[in-house]
Amino acid sequence: MTAGRFWLSLIAALSVVGLIAVGWGAAAARSSAIEIGIRFSAFSPAELRVHAGDDVEFVIRNDDPIDHEWIVGTDALHERHRAGTEPVHDQRPTEVSIPALETRRTIVTFPVPGTYRFICHLPGHEAYGMTGVVTVVP
Repeated sequence: MTAGRFWLSLIAALSVVGLIAVGWGAAAARSSAIEIGIRFSAFSPAELRVHAGDDVEFVIRNDDPIDHEWIVGTDALHERHRAGTEPVHDQRPTEVSIPALETRRTIVTFPVPGTYRFICHLPGHEAYGMTGVVTVVP
């Protein structure tokens, strides 16, 4: 192999390695936005699928003339909220109050694959069917 061919082969190989590294970096830093509408005390869509480790921006739009909340998490978290007394949620990205006819944004990263429910725990809303599911895949 001539010196010229050697250097061309080396540059080509390093370019491929660089492209692979950039691709991996992009996958690790994925982010997405999902809009959830609330109308007639129902979430739409009510079934979502995201990847573990992704930063997901949830844009929650309340088109109802009444307040709602969007709380996503495990069954234990929902049990706590069913008996809880927090009137407003604005401190945790997984617990959001959405006033009537307003929109709220929150960014959530689900580190572990699994199924997480989102529910409005205002009186009677869960019983009415104001629930949904986020499936987190690897």
